[in-house]
Amino acid sequence: MFALNSNPKLAAEMAKLMGCELGKSSVSQFSDGEIQIHIEESVRGTEVFIIQSTSSPVNENILELLIMIDALKRASAGRINVVIPYYGYGRQDRKARSREPITAKLVADLLEVAGANRVVTMDLHTASIQGFFEIPVEHLIGVPILAQYFMDKQLEDPVVVAPHSGSIGRARKLANLLDAPLALIDRRKNTENNEITVDVLGNVVGKNAIIIDDLIDTGETITLAAKAVAANGAKAIYAGCTHGVFTGDAIYKIEASPIKELVVTNTIQLPKEKESRKVTTISVAPLLVEAIDRIHNEKAVSPLFE
Repeated sequence: MFALNSNPKLAAEMAKLMGCELGKSSVSQFSDGEIQIHIEESVRGTEVFIIQSTSSPVNENILELLIMIDALKRASAGRINVVIPYYGYGRQDRKARSREPITAKLVADLLEVAGANRVVTMDLHTASIQGFFEIPVEHLIGVPILAQYFMDKQLEDPVVVAPHSGSIGRARKLANLLDAPLALIDRRKNTENNEITVDVLGNVVGKNAIIIDDLIDTGETITLAAKAVAANGAKAIYAGCTHGVFTGDAIYKIEASPIKELVVTNTIQLPKEKESRKVTTISVAPLLVEAIDRIHNEKAVSPLFE
């Protein structure tokens, strides 16, 4: 198992759980910024797992991953499995307007051409991205991990809130696991004056609201949902997501919002400046290690999707 530069802490935790050491490799740059990778041990005929989230800096991390795959292929690795906890460029998964790219497909093509034999990832922006690959894709989900965290908190009268229509499926899954009702944020833009109206569909009065999404980027959607839920009488507001992207002033927005606690997983390694007293990070390492063990020993991975 090899780790690149995007999430070394997660990779180290995974290696510790597996009882092994990470493979020896070095990543450096030429004077003009080109990435150079050297694998410092034999991988001939072996099954290899590469750990790399394609998070910020996205382009550099993707290129690192592609170059590593190429190096392993040319070193005669037997099978190359790419573990991408966070799959970047996944939000452009269709042509929303004319003359737009489908970058989720482009990245899939690049991984395959480079020589990847399998992809293991978590909470793709849309599950249909799996269909962009001609190689096996193991699509793990973070909802059960988040659900277990909130179960352990033993919140009274919980209600799960979907912050937009695209997150209803994820919210319903969490609501089923918590045996809680479901609510939805209905956000509409008035075309005449460009004002945004936000309504809460469902009862949140006096309840502990849990807002759930796949990722938080600018923080606009989650904090808008939190304000709407607070205005509708929720007792306390929690939030959860798999991928904490946190661009711009997202952390400031979260700090200033009614959210009491935001739970994220460590698919993306948060730098110091993006840490917050309101943000709790839980690990996906045990789930990824279990997936690797099942893949290596040719056992069914499907129980991990449930």
